[in-house]
Amino acid sequence: MELEFQPEGLDKIHVVGDRVLIKPRTFQERTSSGLFLPPGIQEKENIMSGYVLKVGPGYPIPAIFDPDEPWKEKSDTVKYVPLQAKEGDLAVFLHKSAYEIEFDREKYYVVPHSAILLLIRDEDLFK
Repeated sequence: MELEFQPEGLDKIHVVGDRVLIKPRTFQERTSSGLFLPPGIQEKENIMSGYVLKVGPGYPIPAIFDPDEPWKEKSDTVKYVPLQAKEGDLAVFLHKSAYEIEFDREKYYVVPHSAILLLIRDEDLFK
């Protein structure tokens, strides 16, 4: 099974915060009984799935400054709680929470991490 996760030009996109960039899965045009499905029928589903292409840095943690300890070095670097999603995961997410974008004539979804219901990670898929 060949999967192309990094189309040319996608490296220009930087996902921020707790967002995840997802490429929707291509669905079959027929049902198991052989009926043709009209275009856009899968987009009306409440739950969709796709492959994670990029992941934001995570949830920001506020800087903690304790005035009782002035000897500690102050740091302005932002720290993040990392997200569970990783590039290459198959994500099942809520369609209503996703934002559809088009980049280089391809459709992608920007999904908040809280809208992802489950992740399927197959380490052997990329070896």
